[in-house]
Amino acid sequence: MRIPEVVRPPRLVATDLDGTLVHSDHSISPRTKAAVLAIQEAGAQFVMVTARPPRWLHDLADLVGAHGVAIVANGAILYDVVQRKAIRSSLIDPQVALDVALAIRAEIPEVEFAIERPDRYGQEPRYLNRWPTPDDTLVAEVEELLSEPAAKLLVRHPSWHSDDLLARITPVAGSRVTASHSGGHSLVEISAGGVSKAAMLADFAADLGIKADEAIAFGDSLNDLPMLAWAGTSYGMANGHAEVLAMADVVCPANDEDGVATVLEELFDL
Repeated sequence: MRIPEVVRPPRLVATDLDGTLVHSDHSISPRTKAAVLAIQEAGAQFVMVTARPPRWLHDLADLVGAHGVAIVANGAILYDVVQRKAIRSSLIDPQVALDVALAIRAEIPEVEFAIERPDRYGQEPRYLNRWPTPDDTLVAEVEELLSEPAAKLLVRHPSWHSDDLLARITPVAGSRVTASHSGGHSLVEISAGGVSKAAMLADFAADLGIKADEAIAFGDSLNDLPMLAWAGTSYGMANGHAEVLAMADVVCPANDEDGVATVLEELFDL
């Protein structure tokens, strides 16, 4: 791996989680945790920028640093992990979300829907959830799921690759919403129009007085592309999507090889 000479120890380190900071077995290695804590001790700001919903960040509270927050739901929520509350949210208007969902189902009848609200998960009865559902899961048809603003509308197909599903959904959804995927199996994630990891990250950085060229970002999937484009230097994981590898400034070792830690150790002389 080659670190560009123009990169100096950055003021802000932003990283995706799954497929990037997190190993394929869903763990964070001691090496990576040590590197994250060390750069914060050295004065850098560290922020996790993830598609995960808020509840999936609680076990990582020891990594968030003094600011205590993470960017979740693909940039829809700036979330205080310690206090377990949303600080800032950009949610999908219920009528817009329902119009988009019904248009998608008319185009692709086999899809099923789920939603993430800032404080609750919901799904249609037939939705195939690959993770244990919370005890308070709302199980209902899409009209009820989208009766309130949502952070994300999840669209799952029983067999299509996420790339193919996204390609079919994008022209149907249009500019009313933002559609992407984070590498999940047969899954596309829809946010409000204008919402992205990059948009919330830029706001977070501005609040700290940090410019894009003082930041680096790590990612592996399509939903990371705006964030990687925003950062002064972008790192694509060797295990990442082909589009990520094509646009990243540097391709670093894979998530299972502690690629993020490898970069941080060199940049910060750890």
